[in-house]
Amino acid sequence: MAALDEPLKKILGGTTAKVLAEHLDLHTVGDLLHHYPRRYAERGELTRLADLPLDEHVTVVAQVADARVLKFNGGRGQRLEVTLTDGSGRLRLVFFGKGIHKPHKDLLPGRRAMFAGKVSVFNHKLQLAHPEYELLDRAADDDGDDAVSAFANQLMPIYPACQQMASWKIAKAVDAVLPSAQDAVDPLPEALREGRTLVPLTEALLKIHRPASKADIADARSRLKWDEAFVLQVALARRRRAETQLPAVARTLAKDGILDAFDAKLPFTLTDGQQKVSREIFDDLATEHPMHRLLQGEVGSGKAQPLDALVLTPRGFRPMGEMAVGTEVVVPSGELAVVDGVFPQGEREVWRLVLSDGSAVECDDEHLWIVAARGTGERVLTTRELRADLLGADGRPQWSIAPATPVDLDGGEARPLDPYEVGQALGDGSGARPADRVPAAYRNAPLKDRLAVLQGLMDAGGGPAGGAAVFREAAGPLADDLAWLVRSLGGAARLEPVYGGAYDVSVALPDGCPPFRDPARAHAVTPGSDAHPEGGPGFHRTIQAIEHVGRKPVQCISVAHPDHAYVTDHFTVTHNTMVALRAMLGVVDSGGQAAMLAPTEVLAQQHHRSITEMMGELAEGGMLGGAERGTKVVLLTGSMGAAARRQALLDLVTGEAGIVVGTHALIEDKVQFHDLGLVVVDEQHRFGVEQRDALRGKGKQPPHLLVMTATPIPRTVAMTVFGDLETSVLDQLPAGRSPIASHVVPAKDKPHFLARAWERVREEVAAGHQGYVVCPRIGDEEEPPKGAKKGASGSKGAAAKESSPEDVAEKRPPLAVLDIAEQLTTGPLDGLRVAVLHGRMAPDDKDDVMRRFAAGELDVLVATTVIEVGVNVPNATAMVIMDADRFGVSQLHQLRGRVGRGSAPGLCLLVSEMPEASPARARLAAVAGTLDGFELSRIDLEQRREGDVLGQAQSGVRSSLRMLAVIDDEEVIAAARDEATELVAADPGLSGYPELRIALSALLDDEREQYLDKG
Repeated sequence: MAALDEPLKKILGGTTAKVLAEHLDLHTVGDLLHHYPRRYAERGELTRLADLPLDEHVTVVAQVADARVLKFNGGRGQRLEVTLTDGSGRLRLVFFGKGIHKPHKDLLPGRRAMFAGKVSVFNHKLQLAHPEYELLDRAADDDGDDAVSAFANQLMPIYPACQQMASWKIAKAVDAVLPSAQDAVDPLPEALREGRTLVPLTEALLKIHRPASKADIADARSRLKWDEAFVLQVALARRRRAETQLPAVARTLAKDGILDAFDAKLPFTLTDGQQKVSREIFDDLATEHPMHRLLQGEVGSGKAQPLDALVLTPRGFRPMGEMAVGTEVVVPSGELAVVDGVFPQGEREVWRLVLSDGSAVECDDEHLWIVAARGTGERVLTTRELRADLLGADGRPQWSIAPATPVDLDGGEARPLDPYEVGQALGDGSGARPADRVPAAYRNAPLKDRLAVLQGLMDAGGGPAGGAAVFREAAGPLADDLAWLVRSLGGAARLEPVYGGAYDVSVALPDGCPPFRDPARAHAVTPGSDAHPEGGPGFHRTIQAIEHVGRKPVQCISVAHPDHAYVTDHFTVTHNTMVALRAMLGVVDSGGQAAMLAPTEVLAQQHHRSITEMMGELAEGGMLGGAERGTKVVLLTGSMGAAARRQALLDLVTGEAGIVVGTHALIEDKVQFHDLGLVVVDEQHRFGVEQRDALRGKGKQPPHLLVMTATPIPRTVAMTVFGDLETSVLDQLPAGRSPIASHVVPAKDKPHFLARAWERVREEVAAGHQGYVVCPRIGDEEEPPKGAKKGASGSKGAAAKESSPEDVAEKRPPLAVLDIAEQLTTGPLDGLRVAVLHGRMAPDDKDDVMRRFAAGELDVLVATTVIEVGVNVPNATAMVIMDADRFGVSQLHQLRGRVGRGSAPGLCLLVSEMPEASPARARLAAVAGTLDGFELSRIDLEQRREGDVLGQAQSGVRSSLRMLAVIDDEEVIAAARDEATELVAADPGLSGYPELRIALSALLDDEREQYLDKG
């Protein structure tokens, strides 16, 4: 009997062992015993041929319907065509040349067999070319009825196979080593196994490979899942415990430092989610062992408004998207203040507050509102809190928002006419000239002029009605302007539709602002009477409803004023901050330095710009005009000039720079820190373990580590579920609807769809927008890129001509930026301003192209994935991704996020030449079907598996998880983590569990041990 670490070549022979090692990574008896069946077929059942996936190596059980030999090449060649059936569909087998003789003798009509091969399509029919097969009914021919019945009901294991070795050959190899299962060391403590009623390991191995019933399979799976989950969790628990033994400098919060100065600029309070996550991070930073935390979610969540929301400035309303540091705005008290921070927040779910006078305002779910309930004082509540408690006990809306203090405005435009006469002229013709509006010069005007326009309107087209002032039958645009004037004066207006798009407008104004100049009319209006739209002075508008709008690009601003508030459509609101930046500032306060590692130069530059804008003078420590408590924030990238680079390196080694933002350039040997205390890694899945470890190694002691991801990907999900990192999740995670529409364009099946795609790009440009075209490669390579897949090697001669369409598509090199740009400029996009952008361009050239595109000087950008992160052009609304099947799910989701960032909806077209029934097209359909990043990560995980959780492989090929599935087995994993944590706490060295130590040694080879050590 062979030991489990015995090489397979000693048991199976050199040829078989070589195939298993090279193609299935199986080297020892133990490896083969843990190569579990993927599924089981009953010999009596027929596999549904209608469900076969294209382009995959499959094993099917089916019956021969007919077989015939056909001649070709003028009779010189011959082929055997065999048709299989199962009632649900038909499958053709094809054999060529001398290889037809044995199958022609074996595969007679009525025979049942097991077949293995790669599914392809020829002449619109599924086929297997030269499949391997194993007859299933010959063995039972002479054994009598009992033998036939036993044979028919036996469960046949179908193993993960390869083209070089079919499933049944693997089954025979397993038979040869199965007796060695008795030598398997059981890693589970006996108390745990009995407490969870799990079968012994030896029994589980026998049942998983040779089950007598489906109950055997269930027992075996339950046991083997626990093995994988528990041993892995023990490894992770020991790693976490070892981290607590490492020395690190405790970074405790210091009073009156940069963080306090930064927070002093913030309004009211952070969101509940941000406060919770900040507490978790600062608690970790204060310990004397390294923090190792994952922050999931959009890091700047909360308190934001859409870019098309309006902010009141002394010159009138301007879009939120135009706000910049130094812009003067109006605060609710009527004073002026400057914007001292601008915080772009990407896309966010947006809600609309509908008020009792018909006006509305949009914001995100964590936006802060100053509200009052009947009989109570003012409170500050988030949109989320208002939604949860919108109605009072009597079923009526209970919250109201006070208007801002009226202020003088001046847009700088001339007002040559008397404002009262302007109002009269508009009021006289209100029903006849629907296009008439109050000119901007008379809206953005001093209070007395706005009141005069309003009185002219009311005297000409309105009158008292039951104690209220009402303007009759105003056309829609004029009605809106009239209501705007009323609100700008601290009043309230209600629009009531009458006919033909006209409205009656009820007007209520504060004392001292009579709605009529005519004394008799003014006297007929009773301030504070029930006839007023709001039923009294003060004109608090109640929040009638809160409606979901969808995803929109948003940002926040901070205002240098004690109120920390500004006026948007006359409602007071506030802004937000970033959790990660506060963590970095806290470390700087404690005397340390913080480094943020970004995957691309574009993203590093964006982070640097965002951080310096948010910090203002606090980011200018030691500089003229900088704050006394400030620090330097430096940028370090590979393309920086020599002088700037030398200065940045000097600032880091002397400690002048408290914060550095950079790319892989931070990892180079020349980069030295004065006292690195915190490493923040953005989009952590884009960095290898060695890169993160190299940066962490630059601290005098291990620095604290915070990894962030806004878009969950399979590896991140796996590590999160397995608890490799302590995890913080912000509450406001992206989900739900979005203004981005996504569609798959089948370029091969329906070429006119691709032609229509280019028409759509032209239509977007004609509407004043811009677009991207994304390709997998640049196009000036000397050799095909490594990513180009090779088609499966087919049979020689005639068989080679029958390659499946997906084989042909995969053999073709991926489409290239330079080629596609040339085709578009001379073809479907002729006449448009088209430019290219890719990673091998000089930095200055890249910057120039991006600047011109952002400025609207270019219509279409043909680019590689260099635009995947950090590019923000709100005017870009269309994206066409060529060879979309060559990109991963998460990458497609990231790319798609580049459009629909402005007020106009986005369009993403996924172009593919793969056939409709292929797995690649199914993946694209899934991407087109949802915009939820977490849902897409689950789809990706189900398709690709988790990768090796303990190694560096990003796909499922080397996964140490053979039975466990992260998506399906979260409960098992969570329970195993609890058991493992408890066991390691009681016995860190596992001295009482020698079998578990052996299992850990098998799991943790040298490479994986190093991976855990680097973490």
